[in-house]
Amino acid sequence: MNINLLAQFTGLLDELSERDEIVAEFERLLDLYGFQYYGVVRQPKPHEDPLSLVLVGRWPDRWPEAYIRKRYIVIDPTIVYLNHAQAGFRWRDSFTALRSNPHRKRMERMMVEARQHGLEDGYIFPVHGRRGLLGAMTVGGKVVDLHPAEMGLFENVAKKLFWKLLGIQKPQISDELSAEVNLHLTRREMEALSYLADGMTSHEIARKLSISNHTVDWYMNGIQSKLKAKNRHHAVSLSFRLGLIS
Repeated sequence: MNINLLAQFTGLLDELSERDEIVAEFERLLDLYGFQYYGVVRQPKPHEDPLSLVLVGRWPDRWPEAYIRKRYIVIDPTIVYLNHAQAGFRWRDSFTALRSNPHRKRMERMMVEARQHGLEDGYIFPVHGRRGLLGAMTVGGKVVDLHPAEMGLFENVAKKLFWKLLGIQKPQISDELSAEVNLHLTRREMEALSYLADGMTSHEIARKLSISNHTVDWYMNGIQSKLKAKNRHHAVSLSFRLGLIS
């Protein structure tokens, strides 16, 4: 294990402020571990250009072009599994977990082509925030076996590196994502919000909480105001994104 290397790099990130220097030190760490390729990316939003999401990366020649041209992002098992993962995982484990996926044959073809480009195996580490999955760091190339303790330290590296690069390259997005949402919903507001998320009407919520419809509407107006939501549907959507309800 090279736990000391990971710990040293995590500490070094606090001191570095120049993008090129950060990337150089990160690539040195990966070279020492035996990882040839990597990427640090933001989670896409609808209609966003995939290429604009890459904060930094190093890939085999012609692989990014093939990946985009063949729309592998739609069926890439690591990306499909990433949307449900709470911790880092090995590339090949995602394929195993998706054995019943209807696109499995296409996934197999993608993985064969990836190996032909030198991407034999690797790992991916999600970066989460209050709004859910924000991005990820992936590393790979030749087969490298990581100890569980190293997996945990790589997760820390992923988070710190993601925020560091995002703050340098996309400061406005970084501020938006990292801003603390100072919400103080009362117990009754949280109860009303949870029932609203379950699809209940004001009348049904009022009966459930043994209060009047007018009082329910009062709570709903307060919730919408605190969330800066346009309507009740928007309030529920924002609440899920912010982790207030699940």
